[in-house]
Amino acid sequence: MTQFGFRAEEIDTSRPHPARIYDYLLGGKDHYEVDRRAGDELAAAAPEARIGLRANRAFLQRAVRYVVGSGVRQILDVGTGLPTSPNVHETAQEVAPDVRIAYVDNDPIVNAHAQAHANAPAGRSGAAGVVLADLRDPRAIVDHPDVRRVIDFGEPVALLLVAVVHFLTDADDPGRVVATLRDALPVGSFLVLSHATGDFADRGDAQAVYDKATATLNLRGHAAVERLFEGFELVEPGLAQVPFWRPDGPPPARSGEIGFYGGVGRKNG
Repeated sequence: MTQFGFRAEEIDTSRPHPARIYDYLLGGKDHYEVDRRAGDELAAAAPEARIGLRANRAFLQRAVRYVVGSGVRQILDVGTGLPTSPNVHETAQEVAPDVRIAYVDNDPIVNAHAQAHANAPAGRSGAAGVVLADLRDPRAIVDHPDVRRVIDFGEPVALLLVAVVHFLTDADDPGRVVATLRDALPVGSFLVLSHATGDFADRGDAQAVYDKATATLNLRGHAAVERLFEGFELVEPGLAQVPFWRPDGPPPARSGEIGFYGGVGRKNG
């Protein structure tokens, strides 16, 4: 179900891409020189950036284990980025081997790398798949035939929007985007969301790094991020800095400076 219907000229390696910057700072290998330069600039502007990205990744893994442990057997991961191992289907299938995952991203290079990672036994069996689509058009994601092949919207779904909504501008109307996806989900579904914030430190220099990238970084405060969970009931401990959302070990150094909120909400009606 992988989409390779893109032209070479659609692949932009002249500007850094958020997913490839993320991959570089996590120690991955799926990036280019332009991404490494941007990542180094980001680390200089926000010295705790690498710690924060690792903490965000750890939050994702804990949240996936939580929703799968709660009984959900299908995951829609929008803005998946480069699927650093352990990726979502590896984490989910450790809890329940029958979990199905649809990965969605709008970058052709990310799409190709995601397909390669998903082309494991899960991918070959049809339990994991990759779709090229854009979060700014949420209806197209829900209606995409390859999403529909993996996800049954008649059964509970875990929607992952992890470190992606902050790349939507206010003009993109993030509330509308999340609400459109929410309305496609049945009762018993979950939203897992994390979002960058400037609440704990001045992040103007970090934002400037993304001004040269394929997507800008749009920091939002606690109240604005919490509003994205409208229609969901936040599970304990609510919306928190990612190291403090149901930690399974001691928090990393400089946790109080980490500029990511994370939360999990359940759709109850």
